[in-house]
Parts: sequence; C-alpha cells; structure tokens
Amino acid sequence: MSAFYGELARWWPLISPLEDYAGEAAELARVLREAAPHATTLLELGCGGGHVAAYLKRDFTLTLTDLSEPMLEVSRRLNPECEHLAGDMRTLELRREFDGVFVHDAIDYMLSATDLSAAIATAYRHCRPGGVALFVPDVVKETFAPSTEAGGADAPDGSGVRYLEWCYDPDPNDTVANTHYLFATREADGRVQHHAEVHEHGLFPREIWLQLLAAAGFRVSVLTERTDEEREPRLLFLARKAG
Repeated sequence: MSAFYGELARWWPLISPLEDYAGEAAELARVLREAAPHATTLLELGCGGGHVAAYLKRDFTLTLTDLSEPMLEVSRRLNPECEHLAGDMRTLELRREFDGVFVHDAIDYMLSATDLSAAIATAYRHCRPGGVALFVPDVVKETFAPSTEAGGADAPDGSGVRYLEWCYDPDPNDTVANTHYLFATREADGRVQHHAEVHEHGLFPREIWLQLLAAAGFRVSVLTERTDEEREPRLLFLARKAG
C-alpha cells in the first residue's frame, strides 16, 4: 500500500479538506436522487477518507468500503453512523444488495480492462434489480490533459501539510497515466518530514467504459457533471440494473 493511503492517511483532512467536497457531493446526490428517487441504501466502493460520504449520508444509509484500513479509520471518525468494511472493489462480496452503488475516483486505480471489469462486476452483484450504479472517474482517455496542482492546509494545533501533484501520460498508447506526489508534513511540535511517491492510474476511452458496463448487464447513460469549480466537468456513467 502507498504511503499516501497508509502512514499519511491521518493527514487526509488537511490534504483534501471536507468543505471542498460540498458542491461536488450535492451534484452527485442530485444525480442519484433523480435516477433512483426511492433509494435509501447506498454502497460506496473506495470511500477513502469519507469526505463525499459525509454529505451523501444526509440522503442515504451508507455502507462504506475501502482497501485501506487507515483511510477507513479516518472515515469512521468523520462518519461514525455509517457501516465501514475493508475490501478490494475487484473482489468484494458482501452477499447483500443495495438500492445504489457509488464509485468515486478510486475507480482510477483500476489499471487494466480486466481490473475495471472486475470492479464493475462487483457493483453489479451488489446492486438490486432496478437499482443504479454511478461511476465517477476523474477523466476518460478523451478528456485527459496533463496537470499540476498544489495545496494543503494547517490544523489549529500547529500541524500542517503541503503537497505538489503532477499528472501526465508517459505513453499515450496504453491505459495508464502517472501522478507524482511530493508531501511536506509538519507535526504540532514543528518537526517536518518529506515524502515522495508515484501513483499509476487507469485511463480508458469512453467506449471501453460503455462496453464493459454493458457486458456486465447494465443499461448505461453518460451524463456531464454540473460544476462551478474551475475544471472541466467530468463524465458520469450512470448504470441501471434491469428490474
């Protein structure tokens, strides 16, 4: 497991502050509610630190899953009323069905079509007949552009974190992009540490998404996200399981 989701997990609220998710979560809740107006239960695959869930729990009873136990612990502190379970979205088997399944940008860690297909199959198994699954990759192949981002925040106790994120595609002929991360963390006593690591992310054409979702048994609609943020709107893959 990467340091980002292991030893650095406790810094997540400062790396990616909760308030930054309010607008995005409202849009995702709108899409889910319009697609499934009577839905009450929602399974999230790859919940991370639970920042989207903190808003979605106002509308749904959530079951939150993630591969990283340290990230789940961050989410448990934020969302104690939600069920939390450790598991890989490619192989998770809860033997339960939900009104909806939600997969945010954790889906980007599926590096091959085989991995992506496995995650989609997990969503299908856990979606009740007539239910919906919403997949929200950061980008698809057609919308990818190299990017650089910096951020971070400070806590009241004097601790803080800063990061630099550099994302690019070293080989346009494959389905993988790279993101380089540099972190500087400052403890409350002033001690500063530095961390660097590289993450690989899946980068699939829209058509591959549609093929894999249809092969799993879903009926698919492609929506364009409504956002006021200073970035390109994302494509949302809204998949429905036949009732």
